[in-house]
Amino acid sequence: MEKPFTVLRVSLYHPTLGPAAFTSIPPRLQHDINPLLIGRGQGAHLRLQLPNLSRRHLSLEPYLEAGSTLLAFCLKSLSRKGCVCVNGLKLTYLEQVPLSTVNKISFSNVQMVVHLEKGTSLEAFVCHFHLSPSPLIYRPEAEETDDWESIPQEQPPLGSG
Repeated sequence: MEKPFTVLRVSLYHPTLGPAAFTSIPPRLQHDINPLLIGRGQGAHLRLQLPNLSRRHLSLEPYLEAGSTLLAFCLKSLSRKGCVCVNGLKLTYLEQVPLSTVNKISFSNVQMVVHLEKGTSLEAFVCHFHLSPSPLIYRPEAEETDDWESIPQEQPPLGSG
């Protein structure tokens, strides 16, 4: 039996505020196929009162891939100052990335994991929210390092050579 709605199973975690950061989040939210806005402003569908969060910080945007009859999603960064990381990729203002089946997202100290379950409806999707008591992502942001430069080069043994 086919699922009528695409379901986004969203787990949320905040390291200092815990579940209190998400008191305004309903356990279930059905949404039409317009972008789902996340931020602290009045127009956001998911409102979070967090420091460093923009009024419109990011959006989950449904779309139809060419040749498909199922909704796909991308995440778009809407914040000019805040950072959004998706699966280790840092997005800047208006950059977007398609979502896969499992996605690790971080922004404003929020850790969010989105599991995408495809459904047949092209008119709406459903989000189920779970508040996690423990971290969801252990390296929440992409880190650029020069570790390879600091690795000592192996020296040939003395007397060989």
